[in-house]
Amino acid sequence: MAKSLHGIVRGLAAGAFASLFMLAGAGAAHASSFHGAVATKSHYGVIFQIDTGGNKDIKKTLTNIENILQDPRLKGKVTVELIANSKGFDVYVKHNGFKGKLLKLQKEGVILAQCANTLRELHVDRHDLYSFIHIVPSGMGEIAIREAQGWAYIHPSPPRPNQL
Repeated sequence: MAKSLHGIVRGLAAGAFASLFMLAGAGAAHASSFHGAVATKSHYGVIFQIDTGGNKDIKKTLTNIENILQDPRLKGKVTVELIANSKGFDVYVKHNGFKGKLLKLQKEGVILAQCANTLRELHVDRHDLYSFIHIVPSGMGEIAIREAQGWAYIHPSPPRPNQL
């Protein structure tokens, strides 16, 4: 009887292994046919928020914007806005090394906006920012309105050393 019970357990284990192997194979077949989401709408809106300063955060955010503009599924179907608030105003400060990239993004249709509340609260003079930046009453208000309009909200930020 012990021998037959052992045989049953072995048989069940072998069957379970075979089932898992088949499921893994099916998953692999399914995964190889996946090519990402399909852009079925005629237009998309995306608002990116930057609320931290420094080159690392600015580069990460601007690269994310460039990536979405170059996505072949969204080419010609997306409007992007970059809203800066809090320490994110650094992205728009004159002589920060990003003027060329910002002008290129603006030429590609990206809306470059700065929170007026931030300028007032942090005592930042509007004239310290590039002249081609749009000022909105509040960054949070801008995000709320865009989301209510159906825009996607993205807040990219690089991992911090203590988060790795």
